[in-house]
Amino acid sequence: MTTEQSYVSVEDRQARGEEAAKQVPVSAQAGWRPGTNRSDPVELLIAQNVTREADLVPVRHGRMMVSPFTFYRGAAKVMAADLAGTPTAGLNVQLCGDAHLSNFGGFASPERQLLFGLNDFDETLPGPFEYDLKRMAASFTIAARNNGFKPADEKAVTLESVKAYREAMGEFAAMRTLDVWYAHMSEQDIQEAMQAVQEKAVAGGSKGGKGKGGKKRASKDGNAEDRHIAKSFKVATKTLRKAHTRDSLQALTRFAEVADGRYRIVSQPPVVVPLREMDGAWGLSTDQIWEVVEDQFRAYQASLSADRRLLLERFRIVDMARKVVGVGSVGTRAFMVLLEGRDDQDPLFLQVKEATRSVLEAHLPNSRFHTPGQRVVEGQRLMQASSDIFLGWTKGVQDDRFYYWRQLRDMKASAAVETMSPFAMTFYARMCGWTLARAHARSGDPVAIARYLGGDDGLDQAITQFSAGYADQNSRDYDAFVKAVAEGRLDAIHGV
Repeated sequence: MTTEQSYVSVEDRQARGEEAAKQVPVSAQAGWRPGTNRSDPVELLIAQNVTREADLVPVRHGRMMVSPFTFYRGAAKVMAADLAGTPTAGLNVQLCGDAHLSNFGGFASPERQLLFGLNDFDETLPGPFEYDLKRMAASFTIAARNNGFKPADEKAVTLESVKAYREAMGEFAAMRTLDVWYAHMSEQDIQEAMQAVQEKAVAGGSKGGKGKGGKKRASKDGNAEDRHIAKSFKVATKTLRKAHTRDSLQALTRFAEVADGRYRIVSQPPVVVPLREMDGAWGLSTDQIWEVVEDQFRAYQASLSADRRLLLERFRIVDMARKVVGVGSVGTRAFMVLLEGRDDQDPLFLQVKEATRSVLEAHLPNSRFHTPGQRVVEGQRLMQASSDIFLGWTKGVQDDRFYYWRQLRDMKASAAVETMSPFAMTFYARMCGWTLARAHARSGDPVAIARYLGGDDGLDQAITQFSAGYADQNSRDYDAFVKAVAEGRLDAIHGV
C-alpha cells in the first residue's frame, strides 16, 4: 500500500518561482503610496484599545510617543492594513507578523545553548513572505533615522538586511530538507562572525601606505575604525554574556522579596501589580483570582507533552502578578507567575500573556487553530530553531480571552537598538536578515522563493526604496498620533 504525497520536484519549484517573477517582478515591490481609502491610523489604534486594560492604555500611548521608532513598534495593525494593498508573489510562509528589528534577540535552547532568532509571535499567521520582509526592512530604515544616521548609512543598513535575507534564502534553497530544519544561529556563530570582521579589518585596515621596511602604516581613520569595531563587538559580547545570567533565579532577586518567611512578588505599580493588590479586578476577589490561576495552570499543563507535565508537577505556585510588557502589547492582559521547586532557591517564573486575533487576520485567512493562544504557540514552534520547553496555551475563564505561557526569563537578550552605530546596525541587519530567511524556509518553499528573489540586487533596491517611503509614512502617522494626544483624543502617561 502506498501513500500519496503532494511531492513537487526541485525543477517544478524553481519554475514556480520564475513564474511568480514574471507575474510580479521584484521591481513591483518598490515604492510606497497610501491608498485613497487608507484607514485613519489613530482610529486603528483606538479600536485595539477596546479590549485592553483601561488603566494601561495611556501607558501604551506614552511608550509609543517616545519616537517614530517606538510608534512603529506599536503600530503593527497599521502596517498590516497597509501591506494588504501591496504586490505579492503568491509565495506564502508562516509569518512572524511583526518582524521589526527589536523582535529579534537571544534565548536559550533546551540544551542551554544561547541562540539568536525571532522572539515575538503575537501576530503570527501564514501569508506572503513580503509582509515580514518589508516590516523588517522598514524597521531598519526607521531605526537608522531615529539614531541620526546619514542618508547613505540609512540606505546601506536597510540594503544589508534585505541582501542577507536574499542570500540566505539562496543558501537554504540548495540545502537538504533536514539541514534547513536544523539550521540555527548560535552564540558561537555570532562570536566567530565578529572575529572574522575584526581580522578582515586588521588585514585590510591600512589606508596610509607603507612605512620603513615596507610595513603597513595605518592611517588615523583606519585606527579609529578599528577602535570603533572593537568597541561595538565589546558591547555585543557583554550582552551575550549577560544573557547567561538572565534566568528565574536572577528574576527572583529582581522581582521578589521575603515576607513572613516566604517569597512574594514586589509591588511596582502600574508595571507590576501583585495578586494581593488586585481585589476586585475583573469583578473577582483575590481568592477567586487565585482559584482561576490554579485552574488555568492545570489547563496549561494539559497543552504540554507528558514529560513537560511531569516536570511542572514538581513545582507549586507561590505568587502571581499583572506585569506590563513591551510597547504594542501594553494593555493586553499579561501576568507573571512565581513557582517554587524543591525549596525557595529553586524558582521558576512563567509569563502568561494574552493572545488576541492576529492583526493580519483582517486581511488574510483566519488561523486554522481554534484559539489565538494555540496559534501563537504553533507559529513560534514552526519559526524558531528551538522553542521554550514550557511553551503552552489556555482558554481563559472569561469569554474571548486566550493566553499562552512560557518562561519569563530564559537567557533572553535584546539588542540596544537606540544606541547602535551604523557599523553595529549593519552587522545586526545581517543577523536579522539571515534569521528571517531561515524562519521562512522552514515553513515555505525556499527553492521557489530564492528563484523569485533572484541573484542580483534588484529586490534589495526595491525593498529599500519601499522602506524609505514607508518610513516617511510612519513619520506622518506618528505626527498624527502625537497631535491626537495633544488634542485630548488619546490619553498618554509618559516615562512608565
